[in-house]
Amino acid sequence: MSLEVSGTSAPGLAADLADRIEPAEVLSSTTSFTGHVWDIRTDVVDLGGDGGTVTRDYMQHPGAVGIVALRGEPGREQVLLIRQYRHPVRALEWELPAGLLDVAGEPPHEAAARELAEEAHLGAKQWHVLVDMFSSPGGSSEAIRVFLARDVFDAVAEGFVREGEEAGLTSGWLDLDAAVTAALEGRLHNSLLIAGVLAAASSRERGWSTLRAADAPWPEHPSYRD
Repeated sequence: MSLEVSGTSAPGLAADLADRIEPAEVLSSTTSFTGHVWDIRTDVVDLGGDGGTVTRDYMQHPGAVGIVALRGEPGREQVLLIRQYRHPVRALEWELPAGLLDVAGEPPHEAAARELAEEAHLGAKQWHVLVDMFSSPGGSSEAIRVFLARDVFDAVAEGFVREGEEAGLTSGWLDLDAAVTAALEGRLHNSLLIAGVLAAASSRERGWSTLRAADAPWPEHPSYRD
């Protein structure tokens, strides 16, 4: 499909507006660096046609889940935010509860429930998929699924002890609309938080009609493809 730069929509764009999983041929792949949590891989890739053969370095990432936890009256919901230090950006960031998909065989929605209990001491009666995203597709394989959690209640993560940055974690509830405003005004910078609160606000405007089942297919993550 060719795109036309003009004042009108490109022909056929709306009908084809979906990412496609089309892996290029990998001629060779090596681990360039082995880290504590993720590795750096170097792939020689045949792009075909005019693209030719290229070498690409990228972070091999297990994927992650994030949670937009809401409470309050319809139309006046509050979202749960957590705050912790992130050394790569040297910032004390407001974020959503989130975590890696690093437990073998654990479904994403169960990982989200576990992370919400560990980081916020909360459970939820209603779970839906809110939005899926690639965090940085030019340099990382990370796929993230963001869940919407409602009808929250107090819960305890048995046996879990916070360590490192999580030891100093704090949390608080903020009006969803205020979180959207803070993101748009440049006061919040975490990509997962920004995507989550904007998606929640947009879905709410549509009567939550865009929500998907908590166990909806997720072929964009290689571990959950058929």
